[in-house]
Amino acid sequence: MQRIAVVPGSFDPVTLGHLDVIARAAGLYDELHVVVVHNPDKTALLPIAQRVSLIERAVADAGIEGRIIVASWSMGLLVDYCTDVGASVLVKGVRSQVDVAYETPMAIVNRHLAGVETVFLLPDPGNAHVSSSLVRQVAALGGDVTPFVPPAVADYLQAAMTL
Repeated sequence: MQRIAVVPGSFDPVTLGHLDVIARAAGLYDELHVVVVHNPDKTALLPIAQRVSLIERAVADAGIEGRIIVASWSMGLLVDYCTDVGASVLVKGVRSQVDVAYETPMAIVNRHLAGVETVFLLPDPGNAHVSSSLVRQVAALGGDVTPFVPPAVADYLQAAMTL
């Protein structure tokens, strides 16, 4: 039986912290779906299609091995996507107890709704402070985001912010 997992997120934009979680999860499962989800509580900087493209480039450029499928999901529950692809696990990166407190109720509901378990992965300490919102803020103010994001994302943001 194949072990299929889903790493969901808004990835607006994908960061080195996200890539760390993706790489480690890819080593744990036979197939990994990285799914860009629409979060109605957030105002996105990048269109979903652009986020998918940047994740695909970042994963390829980083040489992350494993069967990785990058997709998007904006209609219905995330557990519906999991059911559609045969995934029994969601993998979430958690940076602090604040993230754990936010993610725990969703993990319980996802298990209740569809039997989908949630696995929390701690970040590499060098990326524990990085968030997409921090990257967006630094980029918007003309700062250097290269320590926080893959090169493809840094190039894209630099070009987008100079328009």
